[in-house]
Amino acid sequence: MKDIIKINLDNEMDLILAHKRCMKIAEMCGMPSSFQTRFSTAVSEIARCAIAKGKNSLLVIGINTIKTTQKQIVAIITDSVDLKSTNPEAFNYASKISGDIEYSFKGNQSTTRIIQPVISPGLLSETKIKSFVDYFKFEPPLSPYDEIRKKNIELIALSEKLSESENRYRKLANTIPILICEVNDRNKVLLYNESLANFLKVPPPNFERKNLMNFVHPDDIEIMVDGWNKAKANRSSFLGEIRITDTSTYAWHLVSMIPNKSEDGSFNSWLVYFTDINAQKMVVETLKDNSELKMIQRELESVNSKLLFKNKELEQFAYIASHDLQEPLRKIMIMLSRAGQHLSEEQKKQYYFDRITLSATRLSELITDVLNYSRIDNSKQIFKEVDLNEIADEILGDLSMIIEEKNAVITIEPLPEVLGLSTQLRQLFYNLVNNALKFNTALPLVTISSKLMPDEKDQLALSGNYNIISIADNGIGIDSQYSNRIFNMFQRLHERDQYGGNGIGLALCRRIIENHNGVINFTSTPGKGTVFWIYLPKKQE
Repeated sequence: MKDIIKINLDNEMDLILAHKRCMKIAEMCGMPSSFQTRFSTAVSEIARCAIAKGKNSLLVIGINTIKTTQKQIVAIITDSVDLKSTNPEAFNYASKISGDIEYSFKGNQSTTRIIQPVISPGLLSETKIKSFVDYFKFEPPLSPYDEIRKKNIELIALSEKLSESENRYRKLANTIPILICEVNDRNKVLLYNESLANFLKVPPPNFERKNLMNFVHPDDIEIMVDGWNKAKANRSSFLGEIRITDTSTYAWHLVSMIPNKSEDGSFNSWLVYFTDINAQKMVVETLKDNSELKMIQRELESVNSKLLFKNKELEQFAYIASHDLQEPLRKIMIMLSRAGQHLSEEQKKQYYFDRITLSATRLSELITDVLNYSRIDNSKQIFKEVDLNEIADEILGDLSMIIEEKNAVITIEPLPEVLGLSTQLRQLFYNLVNNALKFNTALPLVTISSKLMPDEKDQLALSGNYNIISIADNGIGIDSQYSNRIFNMFQRLHERDQYGGNGIGLALCRRIIENHNGVINFTSTPGKGTVFWIYLPKKQE
């Protein structure tokens, strides 16, 4: 059945609304006046019983297509009460004037179906039935009550979406193993995540010396206070190393203070992050006088390099957390406020509601991408033989709709079996093939191969230790000036209205390849296409 309209049966105004809607739908289906009246009266009789005796009553009116030459107008009233037992006379009367009523009571819910066959079903096409939905969606309100009722339903739905977005953002912030708080320019701590609360037990109410001394090492208090004062005075960031305590022992942390810029360009708060670097500091102290210092120092440099990379990712996350994730939420609040002030201006409110939905959707996708990136880890997983031919076939199935839409031609040459994690390799191939289809203005031609060889100077290829897979396309290409940025988090080379996405896909690909101890790079000619080269070790330790 195609639902046309739904009405909650709460009071007499809803009864009037139900009667008028039934009359209108019967009229739109080409029913004679007598049939319109009998059908509407039967529905009203049961609806009156539901309003008087029922609980959680709902009326749904729709069109049921049995076959092309047989269609019905169907009114379904559901209730948490056994309605027929409360007023059998009403049901007898409705059955007498309508003739076709079905009733059931199962699982603490009663269902009443009132059916009216359509006299001329051939005139009732699917397009026309769809137009009924649009008619009632944009129909002018019958009364001020109807207007307020419709807006309340819309606002409740928007409120639920906002609450869901807030819960997902809060979950994201609380699952990160980093101590985070937000402090305004008057030193007041506005909010903090669960990690900070669990570490300090009692987070400081203000960023002032007397409060900071409760958890910052006495020798580091000046670093913390001076850094905070300079960040406020210069409206700038601060990065430093301090020791903080959870009331038992001190641990080294990297403290990052990043200004939180509001929509009007002003700075009214800072995001403060404490990242645990105690293990790295302990290694440095322990190995200062070690005879193998030079060898260990080289390893330490590698660790520090990774730490710098993580710090860079942290700064990127700070930006996305303070702006890209919060911007849609601020817009939702602004639009809700404006919609509430102008409930009588239907078109303006609808414009706001569409923008709210778009912002919430963008936030949801962005949070999902960030969570997927943060969860890529192979530390507790075991590499197994993975047939890349099966992976490629699965990806073609996943992308079948966009392939058909763009008339793309995907060529898959025989691929090897590799040691790896099937789920991550599937995500890798999906992202690269999806990009090849997305960033393409012509009819996409994509070739997945293990036969093509990269440049003869490529030492990885010449070593013979790697399986080499290439994914080539005829897309828009990538300018060489972006070669050092393309695999970074949140890097977009095009405006959002040109090509979709959040700038996380290639960063995710690089992380998957690193988990497999491999390498990924590309060669490209702008306007002609791109080839991504994937090197996966033939042996894994």
